[in-house]
Amino acid sequence: MLELYQFELSQYSEKVRLILDYKGLAYRKIEVTPGIGQLDIFKMSGQRKVPVLKDGNEVIADSTAIAKYLDRKYPDPPLIPADPQLRGVCLLMEEWADESIGVKSRKVLYGALSQSLSLRTALLPSATPDVLKILVGSVPSELVNILGFGIGYGPDVVQSATEDIKQDLEALCLLLMNRPYLVADHPTLADFAVAGLSMLLKFPEGNYLDIPENLKGKGIPGIADSMAYETFFNWRDRLYADYRKTLIPSSSTSAPWAPTSIQID
Repeated sequence: MLELYQFELSQYSEKVRLILDYKGLAYRKIEVTPGIGQLDIFKMSGQRKVPVLKDGNEVIADSTAIAKYLDRKYPDPPLIPADPQLRGVCLLMEEWADESIGVKSRKVLYGALSQSLSLRTALLPSATPDVLKILVGSVPSELVNILGFGIGYGPDVVQSATEDIKQDLEALCLLLMNRPYLVADHPTLADFAVAGLSMLLKFPEGNYLDIPENLKGKGIPGIADSMAYETFFNWRDRLYADYRKTLIPSSSTSAPWAPTSIQID
């Protein structure tokens, strides 16, 4: 069985999960522990980032490389159009989504976290002790902003990313007004990249992610709840309903997509 080394809240991991589900491939999710688990990822793949896909003896890092590998190894249904012009548009849009929505949505989410105590605590793992949730929720917004400067996410950077993301969503709404998919008359890599990478802007409704119930269908204020981007998020909801598998209850440990602790020899 395919193994996906991931973070549940990584939008690049979600991009790959969408692709795996679209192709109907059974896989096992292996949740990587930040820090120590990433050292194990380095031993396996030569780099520390997720997602990483393991297919037998093959180890593939990076969501784009994984997508291309899956399309070569498991070509039906295809992700990348054969038509040269459609192929070019698909690859360009996938790269744009990685560098724009993928990168900037993290900055926008950080800005929302700095302002919203409830969102900050809601994103903590469900097993987090209540005392720690209280401590995280009580951190003043001013301190979160100061910490943001240290990682390059100061208020000016967040504001610029927010404006860019809103422009991106406006453009996507225009593209999707009279068409079912972004590039062709069927889903392509571009669709799954854009849909998966937008996860942090608004978490999908339904039982697709192992996140608290109160986060599902919720997201960045002013974006997730804005009528201006309704066309895009309605399109994404349809894509999820058509192609994304739902999680089965956690009481079953045999699910191919059930989170598993990382173990690497």
